Amino acid sequence: MSPSAPDLPRTQPAATPVDETIGAHAALLSGQLQAMSEAMFPPTSKKTLRRFTSGEAARLMGISDSTLRKMALAGEGPQPDQGPGGRRLYTLAQINEIRSRLATTARGRDPHAFRPAREPGDHLQVIAVTNFKGGSGKTTTSAHLAQYLALHGYRVLAVDLDPQASLSALMGVMPEMEVGSNETLYAAIRYDSEKRPLRDVIRPTYFDGLDLVPGNLELMEFEHVTPQALMEGVRDADEIFYTRIARAFDAVADDYDVIVIDCPPQLGYLTLAALCAATSMIITVHPQMLDVASMSQFLLMTQDLLAVVREAGGTLHYDFIRYLVTRYEPQDGPQTKVVALLRNLFGDHVLTNPMVKSAAVSDAGLTKQTLYEIGRENLTRSTYDRAMEALDAVNGEIEQLIGAAWGRK
Repeated sequence: MSPSAPDLPRTQPAATPVDETIGAHAALLSGQLQAMSEAMFPPTSKKTLRRFTSGEAARLMGISDSTLRKMALAGEGPQPDQGPGGRRLYTLAQINEIRSRLATTARGRDPHAFRPAREPGDHLQVIAVTNFKGGSGKTTTSAHLAQYLALHGYRVLAVDLDPQASLSALMGVMPEMEVGSNETLYAAIRYDSEKRPLRDVIRPTYFDGLDLVPGNLELMEFEHVTPQALMEGVRDADEIFYTRIARAFDAVADDYDVIVIDCPPQLGYLTLAALCAATSMIITVHPQMLDVASMSQFLLMTQDLLAVVREAGGTLHYDFIRYLVTRYEPQDGPQTKVVALLRNLFGDHVLTNPMVKSAAVSDAGLTKQTLYEIGRENLTRSTYDRAMEALDAVNGEIEQLIGAAWGRK
């Protein structure tokens, strides 16, 4: 036998640093998502809202289709376009114009039934939609609530406070490409000389009456710089972190009836400042025991932090706090038991209507749309109708709570 060859040291391939691997994956995914987004919405195009049939427009305004037809024939208000088959089609701007006319001319009916703008004595309603458990339907709830209110004649500002900026994407704004430096809410709440008025970063959307403050990763800066500001001894009521969002909203309060905040999925300085600015809170909860256990921790942490704010002189007054059951499957036995547990524990603080899990909402989301902007003809009608019924029931219940906070019937 020939002597064995001596063992030679083996050269190990150089390992790629983990940060480079993650960066490469991020670049691949970002590029693919951008290509998909540009295919659906080319850079030269902007999202537009569909027009509404006369039947849809009449239902939104709380009048009969025949009344709307008579107004069109008499030349009262904007004239609808003619669609296929002679159908009358209205834009949301035209619907709001008719609302304003009805509010001033209709006899025997509360003008708020047509144009529910708040009166001088009514305070701005700021609704924080929150939970620090991902997947609870927080962004979907925020988007549909803001759009529902705009469809029903309210002046609405949607604020994307989540650095992941999913709400912005649903509203037709690509955070990576269309939201630059100092163009989020952070611009209005930062501590340095680059602070800007909130009005400068508000953008109109394709929904008449609905504006947007977009988000992106820049929002994380507030989490990083606030500890430094606290160490430097910021104590002025206009400067301390938990008052900054409320102060920013004060500057635009006269322009809106309702502000809807999509809070980030963690209990940091941003969320705490949003909760201190809010007048109401919607806590989304998926009816699974793990999610409920997570919500328990969220509530305990929120209690501790808000108590600290109150003891430091902060004022906290909520018109309502409600738990919204999301992605609910009524045929699922364990989910039904979880919902029964929540109702037994919290009573009327749980919204009567849950948001049922629906393929229609998921299908609309694939193209970065909501159910309110996608037409009934684009989905299976029975699925669409069930999902729309659930959405309207949830948002209608929240609308009633807003009205009650303003002292309306």
